[in-house]
Amino acid sequence: MTDTESFIPALHKPASLLPIARHRDALLYTIDTYPVTVLVGQTGSGKTTQVPQYLEQAGWCQDGKVIAVTQPRRVAATTVAKRVADEMRCPLGQEVGYSIRFEDVTSEKTRIKFLTDGLLLREALVDPLLSRYSVIMVDEAHERSLSSDILLGVLKKIRKRRPELRIVVSSATLQAEAFLNFFAGGDVDATDEPGGSVARIVSIEGRAFPVDIHYLTDPCEDYLLGAVGTVFDIHNTEPEGDILVFLTGRDDIETAIDTIAKRIPSLPASAAQLLPLPLYAGLTTDQQMYVFEPAPDNTRKIILATNIAEASVTIHGIVYVIDTGFVKLRAYNPTTAIETLTTTPISQASATQRSGRAGRTKAGKCYRLYTEAAYQNLPEVTVPEIQRSNLAPTILQLKALGIDNIARFGFLTPPPANLIIRALELLYSLGALDDYAKLTKPLGTRMAELALEPMLAKSLLSAFEFGCLSEMLSIAAMTSLQGNVWFSHDEKKAEESARRKFAVEEGDHLTLLNVYQAFVTKGKKESQWCQRHYLNYKSMLRAVTIRNQLRRSLERFGIDVTESLSSNTSVLTAGGQPIHERIRRCLTAGYFAHAARMMPDGTFRTADSGFGTKAGSGGLVLYAHPSSLMFNRKAEWVVFGEVVEMGREGKTFIRDVTKVEKGWLGEYGGGYYRVKN
Repeated sequence: MTDTESFIPALHKPASLLPIARHRDALLYTIDTYPVTVLVGQTGSGKTTQVPQYLEQAGWCQDGKVIAVTQPRRVAATTVAKRVADEMRCPLGQEVGYSIRFEDVTSEKTRIKFLTDGLLLREALVDPLLSRYSVIMVDEAHERSLSSDILLGVLKKIRKRRPELRIVVSSATLQAEAFLNFFAGGDVDATDEPGGSVARIVSIEGRAFPVDIHYLTDPCEDYLLGAVGTVFDIHNTEPEGDILVFLTGRDDIETAIDTIAKRIPSLPASAAQLLPLPLYAGLTTDQQMYVFEPAPDNTRKIILATNIAEASVTIHGIVYVIDTGFVKLRAYNPTTAIETLTTTPISQASATQRSGRAGRTKAGKCYRLYTEAAYQNLPEVTVPEIQRSNLAPTILQLKALGIDNIARFGFLTPPPANLIIRALELLYSLGALDDYAKLTKPLGTRMAELALEPMLAKSLLSAFEFGCLSEMLSIAAMTSLQGNVWFSHDEKKAEESARRKFAVEEGDHLTLLNVYQAFVTKGKKESQWCQRHYLNYKSMLRAVTIRNQLRRSLERFGIDVTESLSSNTSVLTAGGQPIHERIRRCLTAGYFAHAARMMPDGTFRTADSGFGTKAGSGGLVLYAHPSSLMFNRKAEWVVFGEVVEMGREGKTFIRDVTKVEKGWLGEYGGGYYRVKN
């Protein structure tokens, strides 16, 4: 790859003009003198791209050491790595690289490595002191993602064993003191300054331009229609400049893009064109990069994004921001043991971050689709993820890191006790923990090492016993894709008939297996095959890559991964059971906690667990997602992978749904369910 090929014009700003440039020497002195530096600066000040380069130039990469910069999101890790590689005039993956789940673009030469918080935690499983890194920068720490909170706790422990390690925590203003106190922990020197001899705060002023804030006089009934209407109002009345719209998730974004596309033909022929582009975590890296490209001549870009665009990435050319006032947040209910993505009002801190996107390159405007009174009633900051998430994956990782006493771990904000208890119960039922809450061997340690959710990890690791390992590898790869394998199309009927060709009556997991097997036998060889079947070619290639990585992990565990060449899914296997039944039993062994029963009205109810749920409490009401094969189909009992609450309907939908037998839940559920006579 040449320099020009890796160059992202939309991210380009001369480094010497960035606000951080004048703080270079003071910053390097602070990092050299104190183990922990809390760096306060707005997105766009240059801290993410410049600090690693300053450190590399100052000699922090001598003796083969590496500078790590963690990001809460994949898109930030990849775009910033590309930007820094371009500035350093090196091919991406050489001196500068990135590592995200199932994708490693680094080499032995890499000196600056961008990666997600979760991935650095995974590295600590192999190297508990993270000894290859001289400096670890935790970027966007104020977002308080689950992984970054845990990482900070782990770094606090590592620092005691590695006094030479330097930690840089990059944060928005509100949280800086909390990070300082967390690392200092009462450690003060003779000067009795905050942070003592351990930590210091360095502030970099932003270079933001003024932003006019506009509120609604009356509340908005439908934020999606309001957002689309505001896009056209801006386009018809305001001077040039791109528009950034904050929506809650993929469904909202796709609906908004369709609505805008339908209204574009009604624009006057002389008017500038509109180019709507999506930005959310489920898109492939290539799809995410489109938003950074400059708009064609006489065209205004409209970027419809989730809160991914609130921080981490700076998109050049944004002058107008439309803030719907909502965000999709993880919300875990310990009673039902279900974690939903729920649409909730944003915090004031998020509203401020969003409006700031409009003032990056020149004076801008932010249109808030809520009243000023509603803004005053918003919470000041978002509740940290650790206080509203399913902690099973986190506790599994902490146990694998040798941190057995979870209650005594140094959390920045301690999680509620009932979340910890529920997570321990689930891990115990899955067989990952023993009666003393220690990791079981080999199952628990292997589950922690696989880069999968605990339930999916258990299913995959059980597959050898069920005689369906090859098939479960394909299913695990397909369900691990962040994004849809199907691409939406105007011809809905044609798209649905294409999907039906792959449909398996027992549900989504087996349908995804069919899609994968068809792709590797036909789709890879024939370029038009994916297009004809409305499948995303790049997503399918990624599934092949993920499957290969998972296969290598299993081989490392000493599991025999001899591929079965049979694609005849009705074939009987050793126990006299069809392969489809074995796969469904295997899925039940992992997903028994995500079980639901179909009601006469077509809805589903979650089952009563033997842990903590009141008998006969009726469970949570769930609906099959329209994209699921179980939508409008009959099934007495099902297990499911994902739960999503759709904003405007207020309904809770399940995706990746498979029919199972009631008896299997008791058989494979590890005592999770109480059996009623």
